[in-house]
Amino acid sequence: MTHPDPFRLRVLKALGTALEEITGENGYMFDLRGKVFRGRDTFGHSDPLPMLSILESITEKDVVLSPRGGSTQMVPWELLIQGWTEDDDDNPTDPGHHLMAAVKKRLIQERACPRGTGSGILGMCGKIDEIKFSTGVVRPADEVSSKAYFWLKVELVLVEDLLQPYA
Repeated sequence: MTHPDPFRLRVLKALGTALEEITGENGYMFDLRGKVFRGRDTFGHSDPLPMLSILESITEKDVVLSPRGGSTQMVPWELLIQGWTEDDDDNPTDPGHHLMAAVKKRLIQERACPRGTGSGILGMCGKIDEIKFSTGVVRPADEVSSKAYFWLKVELVLVEDLLQPYA
């Protein structure tokens, strides 16, 4: 018997699906189909490039209380998107800037387009109130990675019904 996914896992899957829409057919210079991972922080030489990983922040937000007697809360949820690309020989981080720009574009499309369409952010009408992201950082290969990479903090403001975590 399969069980439905909890709300936050469904959000992560929807975010991954949205990021996999970064393809040449959609006007991007990258193709991320099958190259967006959830919960992975270790990659090797056999992994595809470019690629992305979606991780939860290691810092938990303060407790957010719902209205007295209520089961619904509005809570910020911080994620981290990391991306890796092939290096440019002369300017190793340039492709990382391009990939991060593509991710930002896709995220802002997700924030802007659903308004008024009834589908909501990541297709979850009424469940995600906002999506915000940092300026991001691009780094050259170092002791962390053998390829240039970027990270981008993403904050989703979720509307969670704690009595119905699978709804």
